Amino acid sequence: MGAGEVRTHKDLAVWQEAMQLVKAVYAWTSSLPKEETYGLMAQMRRAALSIPCNIAEGAARGSRREFLQFLHIALGSLAELETETFLAQELFQLDATSLEGQIEGLRRKLLALMRTLKTPVRKEAVQ
Repeated sequence: MGAGEVRTHKDLAVWQEAMQLVKAVYAWTSSLPKEETYGLMAQMRRAALSIPCNIAEGAARGSRREFLQFLHIALGSLAELETETFLAQELFQLDATSLEGQIEGLRRKLLALMRTLKTPVRKEAVQ
């Protein structure tokens, strides 16, 4: 494997960061009130889990177009998670500064990967 070469979704920094976000969401939501176990807590965890799962599924597809489609879905799940985080923070006066930072960092990485995938592939001349 050459420098920067990707073999599976596990080699993608964006997937690795999304996995870290899932762990952070699970830890953060454990401080929500017990009555939110099947409400906001469960919804936030599902949204967070959806992000690396969609990145993985998209990476396993056969085309850039399909990969981009799944990255768009992951980006949508990230926006959902951000909204739920804001709501939980407002309702329960929890500090979400760290979680918000991770969400923003992942959004930047996802958008950068999407821009890269939208760039046409140029074939280099073989000497």
